[in-house]
Amino acid sequence: MSAAQIGVFGGSGFYSFLESTETVEVDTPYGKPSAPPVIGEVGGRRVAFMPRHGVKHELPPHEIPYKANLWAMKELGVRRILGPNACGSLRAEVRPGDFVICDQLVDRTHDRPNTYYDGPVTTHISFADPYCATMRSALVAEGRALGIPLHDRGTVVVVEGPRFSTRAESAWFASAGWEVINMTQYPEALLARELELCYANISLITDYDVGVEGVPPVTHEEVVRVFTENNEKLRDLLFAVIPELPEERDCECAKALTGARFEA
Repeated sequence: MSAAQIGVFGGSGFYSFLESTETVEVDTPYGKPSAPPVIGEVGGRRVAFMPRHGVKHELPPHEIPYKANLWAMKELGVRRILGPNACGSLRAEVRPGDFVICDQLVDRTHDRPNTYYDGPVTTHISFADPYCATMRSALVAEGRALGIPLHDRGTVVVVEGPRFSTRAESAWFASAGWEVINMTQYPEALLARELELCYANISLITDYDVGVEGVPPVTHEEVVRVFTENNEKLRDLLFAVIPELPEERDCECAKALTGARFEA
């Protein structure tokens, strides 16, 4: 029997939501994860929680051990992962306090190990739809039932960090029609797909990015303040959606390696 069925990566200001928990140590071929996973129960489902930035937020986005984190979740038996995180808005209609259940991702990082498959067998994972459709549908349904201000789709552009955008960069991203900006969705989402894990993002909008006209530049303090204020909504959504996720998987995520490997 697996130690956990569902995994949750916490974001800025959201480090713990489980009660009656057990902390477990997990070794991986890629070193230690951000923190030892904490396992508890939600609605009859075993859930593993890990703060992606470390317990004290000591890991900046570009130093998070993404490969170890995803591998540790799989070692525990996790097959579905929820990835809530703090994000900036690139559009006036996507307001601080809103949730965005993203359906697309644009990678603008440049210095992160981002694959398990460095050879000798060449592996090309399909990533056309980076987020699990089954999990996205469940998040949208449960979020609306709870009355959470929610956008049922959106594109997140992932930047290297740890700095925030210049005004020119932010305006460029907005002009492309993208809705959300973040520093941790890549390679987290891709590595989940490479391990045939289902993955869905919950983008909690904490601020307007600097390219949105008429708003002040973002600060880390403001991000954490808004995210903390909305932790209760996020907790409610996670507690509502986790019991509703089907145990059986018939999505593309579960068969991502089928036909992906080139073998002579």
